[in-house]
Amino acid sequence: MKYLQKLEQFREKVHRIEPVRVNGRVTKIVGLTVESRGPDAFLGELCRLILPSGETVFAEVTGFHENNVVLMPLQDTTGLSQGCEVVRTFKTFSVKIPKNILSLLGKILDGLGNSMDGDRFYDSVEVPVWSDPPNPLLRKRITDSLEVGVRSIDAFLTLGKGQRIGIFSGSGVGKSTLLGMIARNTKADVNVIALVGERGREVREFLERDLGEEGLKRSVVVVATSDRPALVRVKALYVATTIAEAFRESGYDVMLMVDSLTRWAMAQREVGLSIGEPPASRGYTPSVFASIPKILERAGTSSNGSITGIYTVLVEADDFNEPISDTARGVLDGHIILSRNLAEANHYPAVDVLMSVSRLMPEVVTQEHFRAASTVRSILAAYNEARDLIEVGAYRRGTNKRVDVAIKYREEIMSFLRQDIYEKSSFEETIRRLMNISEMIRKDLDSTDEGGE
Repeated sequence: MKYLQKLEQFREKVHRIEPVRVNGRVTKIVGLTVESRGPDAFLGELCRLILPSGETVFAEVTGFHENNVVLMPLQDTTGLSQGCEVVRTFKTFSVKIPKNILSLLGKILDGLGNSMDGDRFYDSVEVPVWSDPPNPLLRKRITDSLEVGVRSIDAFLTLGKGQRIGIFSGSGVGKSTLLGMIARNTKADVNVIALVGERGREVREFLERDLGEEGLKRSVVVVATSDRPALVRVKALYVATTIAEAFRESGYDVMLMVDSLTRWAMAQREVGLSIGEPPASRGYTPSVFASIPKILERAGTSSNGSITGIYTVLVEADDFNEPISDTARGVLDGHIILSRNLAEANHYPAVDVLMSVSRLMPEVVTQEHFRAASTVRSILAAYNEARDLIEVGAYRRGTNKRVDVAIKYREEIMSFLRQDIYEKSSFEETIRRLMNISEMIRKDLDSTDEGGE
């Protein structure tokens, strides 16, 4: 039987051999793309470009134009010239996953899945980065909460294992810092972090300051800085998602954090425009809006484990209805809005509780927790409605009982929502403090009602 299996393997290899291999030749180089006459490659196939120096550059087939193959290099193409040979590999882009998957923890990978410290993974398997989301009928329902160690999220925007949520904000409001807090404090088994389009200076800052040694020990970080080719920045998110899926299929609860989805979409836009796609909205091509749900749907639960996805969305000019924000919000299971006004008031994390929502919170928390969060939110809303009158001194106490209570507990609520970067807050402690504040608010509202009667 063993010999028959070997014979079958040899037969398949012989069947794939081409008696005559026809390679292509570079005919045109325009912007980010390379056109070649041949070879007879398929869409998404990796090809090798042989430079005059003998070096090899890998490129992916991204389209076809008038009998020419359109390729986009994954590496620097300095030295590439017309007539260079193009060789098929018969493979699509894949990432090497060690059979002992825990050996990935603590590693920093580039956008193509290679270790940035020079380590090589032995006894590994190649896994294509393109895969379908789990079958909707095979997904487990999300019923368990996931602690992230940030009071404003655990109390008012509780996440479930397998949920996908976005962190929306303008630049400089604290997205990366909040991600670092979550990575250090979350109760997920593994963190997979994708830094897409980040400044090179900020990578080490994130690793050492925001993530820290404690967070890095149980994390895999995929980095594609802003200077990398657009296709590499696109691949970085696929590599990170594929690694997260491998951990999920091994039975782990994974936290997948992406910073940022907007820069990934910008890289996808560069790729689309360079191969001739028409711009659709604010320069974004149709493939961008088609790709967002495909990649986001790959997170979630499966029959073995879960991937909880947190995606940061960089909002252009603080416009929360710009195309990428709007598309992502329609696919995700909730959104966390970071407010520039709160950040300017030195309130961190700058989570705007009233504008944020976790669609799965009612499914994963107790009725008491949900009722307490609703009570405090309603008091915050009452204060916001009367804010202008309060700040100019035009509001008179006794005019509105809910506003009176809101003024009384405003500072206590805001103190509860503020949290130092390295402050740890357990889920139990967070809920206990939330319940205490809610109970005091209810007592004051009830006593006000009785006094009025």
